[in-house]
Amino acid sequence: MSPAGDRKAGPEAGEAAGPEATGDGGASDEEHLALKSLLGVWALAVCSPEETAAVEAHLPRCAPCAGEARRLRDAVGLMHREESLDPDPLLRSRVLDGCLRRRPAHTPLPEWVAPYDAETARLDALLRDMGEAEWSAPVRLRWATGERTLTLCGVLAHLGSVDGLVATTLGLDDPLGPGAPRTVGDRTETAVERCRAHGPPFVRHKWRTQTRNIVRTAALRAHEAGLAVDFTEFRRPLHEALAGRAFACWIHAEDIAAAVDYPYGPPAPEHLARMVGFVARRLPEAVAARRRAGLAAPPRRLTAAGAPGRTLHLEIGGLGGGDWYVPLDSPAALASPEHTVARLALEDAEFCRLAAGHVPPREAAAGREGDDEAVHDVLWAVASLSRM
Repeated sequence: MSPAGDRKAGPEAGEAAGPEATGDGGASDEEHLALKSLLGVWALAVCSPEETAAVEAHLPRCAPCAGEARRLRDAVGLMHREESLDPDPLLRSRVLDGCLRRRPAHTPLPEWVAPYDAETARLDALLRDMGEAEWSAPVRLRWATGERTLTLCGVLAHLGSVDGLVATTLGLDDPLGPGAPRTVGDRTETAVERCRAHGPPFVRHKWRTQTRNIVRTAALRAHEAGLAVDFTEFRRPLHEALAGRAFACWIHAEDIAAAVDYPYGPPAPEHLARMVGFVARRLPEAVAARRRAGLAAPPRRLTAAGAPGRTLHLEIGGLGGGDWYVPLDSPAALASPEHTVARLALEDAEFCRLAAGHVPPREAAAGREGDDEAVHDVLWAVASLSRM
């Protein structure tokens, strides 16, 4: 429906009008009053089609009604809050859920693949809005022990090169080709160099094609969730590797969004919960690694594997949160609420950004209680998990 105020047929409210424009345009008094009474519902766009047609035919011929219609339309505009043009980040999930309820997928998507599928799709949607100049924008990547600036295209090449280690585990081609290096650092250097040679359209197409192939192949091989993925520096089962890659995709998408001043929200709660779990399960070994490096306090007492030991209660708030119990003296000790000596509380997204090196431990918005030394060691252990 086109608002009558946008038309040029009648005089503006408050203008001097000729004799023909000051009356009801030939309508009877009864008809004029009936149409005038409809102006409020017309401005709210809740008239019937017949009423709308009658009002819009009357307005060009009646200056008083045209002026009243304009004032009502402007008032209605003030009642409506401006809405963002960006789609709801959960829209894709809701549409897919609705479709799958009507017709289930021939090959269901395992829950442990869903975060990677969603985060790569969200990043791809962000990339659709990028102009040529933005693909060359400097993007600052940070982690606990350093930082590096790449172009947007370089960040995507980095993501694709590390994802390639998952791809080759699934029997897919290595995006860097035969004989490519296997360490994350060397693969990133190779990918960034190729990005300069091929340009953004090629890199984006190659990255997105690979992510879709990984999702499709992982779904077909859902029974192999424990398949080991070799990242050279460490090995992880396939379901954990994809949680880590979903996490990296989200964090680097935020880096890209920040570089081009674009809003970007956290993952869906159920996906964020898997990322929180992915990080929390790394903490016992991370605390032990820092202790071996002389960066954490020595154990207070020797604890046999499987025996109860000092415990930190990690309380993660938010829809993606939960409760985790971290052994403090040995990663093989049994952590339990009964042996808790300290409590550390963070929100889900803050916890993940701390683990990504985007929030320094000293600046983390965290609640602390109990043994200060234990809280300090776990906070720094979370940050130590970050890498480029």
